[in-house]
Amino acid sequence: MRLGLALGYWGRGPDPRHLELARQAEELGYHSVWTAESWGSDAFTPLTWIAAHTSRIRLGTAIAQMAARTPTATAMQALTLDHLSGGRMMLGLGLSGPQVVEGWYGRPFPASPLTATREYVDVIRQVLRREAPVRLDGRYHAHPYAGADATGLGKPLRPIVHPLRPHLPVLLGAEGPKNIAQTVRIADGWLPLYWSPQRAPLYEAALAEAPDGFMVAPMARARVCDDIAEGLLPVKAMLGFYIGGMGHAARNFHADLMARMGYGDEARRVQDLFLAGRRDEAIAAVPDAFADEVSLIGPRERVAERLELWRKGPVTDLLVIAPDPETLRVLAELNT
Repeated sequence: MRLGLALGYWGRGPDPRHLELARQAEELGYHSVWTAESWGSDAFTPLTWIAAHTSRIRLGTAIAQMAARTPTATAMQALTLDHLSGGRMMLGLGLSGPQVVEGWYGRPFPASPLTATREYVDVIRQVLRREAPVRLDGRYHAHPYAGADATGLGKPLRPIVHPLRPHLPVLLGAEGPKNIAQTVRIADGWLPLYWSPQRAPLYEAALAEAPDGFMVAPMARARVCDDIAEGLLPVKAMLGFYIGGMGHAARNFHADLMARMGYGDEARRVQDLFLAGRRDEAIAAVPDAFADEVSLIGPRERVAERLELWRKGPVTDLLVIAPDPETLRVLAELNT
C-alpha cells in the first residue's frame, strides 16, 4: 500500500503549510500528493504550483469537478500539467451533487449521472489518445455540439499538443453501487469516500472485476496524538459538513453513503441538525465510532495496529489528510 498526501481545497485562503507538507511528503517517500476543489479554490492551480517545487512525487486531483469544465478543457489541463511535471499527473474526477452543480456551476444536474460520467471519460480518453478528432454522439457531451441552437459549423478536432502519455491515469470518485461498478469498468482507479477497512467486504463484488493495476485510493484523516477524542474532532467536523451541508435534505449522496455503512439514523440526525442551523450540535452528533473507523487517530501504537487493517484490504493508495509533519513521518515509518 502506497501513501499519498491529500491537501484538499482551501478554506478562507491558501494554506501556507501545503507546499512544505508536499515537499516533506516527497522526501519521506510518499507516492503522491492530491488537491481538490468545491466552490472556492480550483484543483489544478495549486497542483501546478506544487509540481514546480517538487521533482518526483505524483500529482493528483481528488477531485476535479466535472461540472466545472467541459471534458476537453479538463483533458487540456491534465495533458498540460503532465508535460510540465514530466509525466506525474493523475486525473481524479467527480460529478458532485445537484446542490453544487446547479447552485454553483449553474448547470443542470444530469438525469442520468452514469451516462454523463461515462461520456465525460470517453471524451478525455479520446483527447489523450489523439488517434483521431474527437467524436461522440452523446446525450450530455456530444462532439461536435449538435443541439437545437447549434450553428452546424462545429468541426471535430484533436489536440494540437501531443499528449505525453496517452494512458494518463483517470480515477473517479464514486459512492453508489452502480457508480462504483461503472468506475471499475471505465477508469484506472476509484477514489472512495469514508472508506472503512472493517467494511471492505461491502465492495468485494464490485472490485472483483477490477483489472490489474486498478487503484483504490481512499482519503483518511490521520493524527498521531494521545487524546483520541480530541484527535477525532476535525474528523467529526468534516463528516458533519459533508453529511449535513453538502446536499439537499431530499438528496444527499454523502448521507446516503453513511446510511449504507450502518449509520442511517445517525446520518439523518446530523443532517436535520445541520440544516436547522445547529452546526455545533450536528458535529457532536457524528458518532465517534464512525469517525474512528474512517480515520487513523491516536498514539503511535494504535495507529500502527489500525494501519495494518488498511494494508490487508484492497486499498492500493492511502491518501492521508495530516496537517503536521510528525504524523506524515510516523506513517511513512510504519508503512515500510
